[in-house]
Amino acid sequence: MTNQKFVQTNIIRKETKNEKCLLLSSSFYVIYVKYQFDSLHICHKSLYPLSLSLSLTMGYGFYIFCSFAYFVSCFQLSYCARIEKLIKAQVAQSSVCDLFQGSWVFDDTYPLYNSSICPFIEQEFDCQGNGRPDMLYLKYKWKPTGCDLPRFDGEEFLRRFKGKKLLFVGDSLSLNQWRSLTCMLHATLLPKPNFMIGRIDHDLSAFTLQDYDISVMLSRNEFLVDLVTENIGRVLKLNSIENGESWKGVDTLIFNTWHWWLHEGHNQPWDYIQIGSTIYKDMDRLSAFKEGLITWSKWVDSNIDPNVTKVFFQGISPIHYNGKAWNDSNLATCQGQTQPLSGSSYPEGLPPAIAVVKEVLNNMTTPVTLLDITILSQLRKDGHPSVYGTNGENENDCSHWCVAGVPDTWNELLYAILVSSD
Repeated sequence: MTNQKFVQTNIIRKETKNEKCLLLSSSFYVIYVKYQFDSLHICHKSLYPLSLSLSLTMGYGFYIFCSFAYFVSCFQLSYCARIEKLIKAQVAQSSVCDLFQGSWVFDDTYPLYNSSICPFIEQEFDCQGNGRPDMLYLKYKWKPTGCDLPRFDGEEFLRRFKGKKLLFVGDSLSLNQWRSLTCMLHATLLPKPNFMIGRIDHDLSAFTLQDYDISVMLSRNEFLVDLVTENIGRVLKLNSIENGESWKGVDTLIFNTWHWWLHEGHNQPWDYIQIGSTIYKDMDRLSAFKEGLITWSKWVDSNIDPNVTKVFFQGISPIHYNGKAWNDSNLATCQGQTQPLSGSSYPEGLPPAIAVVKEVLNNMTTPVTLLDITILSQLRKDGHPSVYGTNGENENDCSHWCVAGVPDTWNELLYAILVSSD
């Protein structure tokens, strides 16, 4: 598979041993310069008028050079058609492309796998297995505005990540994404999958592909910071991470936290919050989230070598419990939704936690890539288990996601970024 770079850059492309193709790029123009053996060919039918614009910034001598090259190139028609295609491809690659801005388009070649033959999907994500009658929600792919998102290539993944370890760290949304990736890889191994899956300890699970020495692991950790039981009760310690040893020594880390910070009442898993030596009965949840995330960022900066480990933070996964968020009735939920929202924006806008995440990541010294899944997932009001989750009609789950489904796209984005950074 060809690597696709998603940032604007000057690109040097090697065709063969006897050819070198250099792109001289500005924001809007590209001139293709081709060296073959000892002859110089510059081919593009718009080169002559383009030289007028470029001469303003690159000098009159360059204008004369381009004018001469334009007429010389007329004798190289056999090359021009082929090179023009290369120009277009490279222009697309050198343009700025935000993978996370786009829209959902119908594609009958999806889903990437048949969930009925993935033997380890949790019941809470197994929408088809739980009787969901519609399948249209499985037939959409994410289309970034300025480029194409590479389709997940399982064989290429196995080749590139042979001997490596990937670790998801977070809550049930990390479980959602981890389970999706394990099903994608399981489908790649068919018809004779050779794998092991199970718990390594009480909060660490692993999907291991013995033939490739690849481990895709999950560490369940709802807050990233420590939640401990003391004499006074359960204490969420916003300035402490003592549980990070299992996060070290892997090749790729994908962190996530947010949903559990909002839980209240009997669903709240702590009795007190501690900052430094001060104990609080409760506090503003967004402020607590930020304090905990700053502690996590300091841990990453102190413990992770970016030359060894690539670090990602999974963006905020949205919920769909109130239709007002997408200009529907406030009684509408994800239940009964069968198609994504059209367009590339969400009426309600972004949740405030996203701004906190971006602020914290921007202040880190270790490079962390934001897997910014929020907007694209907001558009998928149809992608939740709803009443086709664990408890059937007794629970309307508009928080987690069906597998197969939206988390497969999260993993396609993760895959694209990992491959493009090689």
